[in-house]
Amino acid sequence: MKPLRLILPIATLIVAVLAVTLAAQDAKKPEAGEKKPIRALLITGGCCHDYDTQKKILMAGIGERTEVKWDLVYEQFDGREHEIGIYDKPDWAAGYDVVVHNECYGAVANDAFVDRIVEGHVKAGASAIFLHCSMHSYRAAKTDEYRKLIGVSSFNHGKHHPITLKKLAKHPVIDPLPDGWVTPNGELYNTNPKTHPDAKIWDTATALAEGTIPSTADPQACIWVNEYKGIRVFGTTLGHHNETMSDPHYLDLVTRGLLWTQKRLGE
Repeated sequence: MKPLRLILPIATLIVAVLAVTLAAQDAKKPEAGEKKPIRALLITGGCCHDYDTQKKILMAGIGERTEVKWDLVYEQFDGREHEIGIYDKPDWAAGYDVVVHNECYGAVANDAFVDRIVEGHVKAGASAIFLHCSMHSYRAAKTDEYRKLIGVSSFNHGKHHPITLKKLAKHPVIDPLPDGWVTPNGELYNTNPKTHPDAKIWDTATALAEGTIPSTADPQACIWVNEYKGIRVFGTTLGHHNETMSDPHYLDLVTRGLLWTQKRLGE
């Protein structure tokens, strides 16, 4: 048997290590009222865009600006008729705080399928972000509910050219964006009902900025917020090219839009 004087230092050391370990564990525990990471689902894929790169740009860029736990649905087909599989489930958005839509399947004409996208948001209470071609997706469908969720209807676009932005309202989502910002490149979607009768800005939406390109003098709303059945929505038609999506101004804008949908923009 070891002398007592040798056992005591070892016991003291064990107690000290245990105390440090418990203290470290306590330090990792969330404090009362601390916000959890935002649970976000990115749905992407489709024709006409580099979605393989854009999924990385969005998840990394937004993740650098706020704490997000990402899940990804990436279904890449060159045709416009593909129906993304997750939308077949009535509760497809369950468990998510927000869904970021960056898909491009404009020839889907299945009204029931398109309505399930909207119903999934409403059932889960998940807010929505719509980027660029996600608002042209499902434009072949007759149902308007998807367009009401977005807040803006658009069915065509102009030529590729950098877009000059003009702010239309003071709003925390857009206040830090420089007025007159010119995107590195662009594809301006037609949203102005005065010049494109099939376009529409729904009454529930608020246009925050409009864009112009040299080939046309008609400004088109290209950044907005919307509310649909208690769901907050942020949308922008900007983001066709990777160089625009990678721009810090763009990533700041989309991140602020995401935080606004979560009522966390003041943090």
